[in-house]
Amino acid sequence: MDWIMPYYQWIKVVHIISVICWMAGLFYLPRLFVYHAQNRQNLDFVKIIKIQEHKLFAYIARPAMLFSVASGLALLWLYADIFKSGLWIHIKLLSAILLLIFHIVCGIFVTRFRHNLCTLSERFFRVFNEIPTILMIIIVICAVIKF
Repeated sequence: MDWIMPYYQWIKVVHIISVICWMAGLFYLPRLFVYHAQNRQNLDFVKIIKIQEHKLFAYIARPAMLFSVASGLALLWLYADIFKSGLWIHIKLLSAILLLIFHIVCGIFVTRFRHNLCTLSERFFRVFNEIPTILMIIIVICAVIKF
């Protein structure tokens, strides 16, 4: 098992960096949705924000999510006994799955906005924008406190 630890530490580094990048995308993308919903009638603005939404999702959030999930699964595989360490890991993983669902929903909104099919309000997206923050708080508490 000692030979695994250097790999484990490097995989953990990749995991932390990719989660930070993923969260940056999940924090900012719903904010772009707020601006998009606010300015639907401003076609010049909409043209630019559609590009920003697409690039943020496709080139930052999605790759970061894939690295986060892959490195997280590798960490679980290398240290499977972590499931015996308490309730915290189960809550953390459930929160991570909810974050993944949030990510998928964001992708749906990017597509709907691109095709001018999203009619949800600015207010909806202001509330929607809080979901990743709440999940991140739960995940960090679980990872640090380990109850």
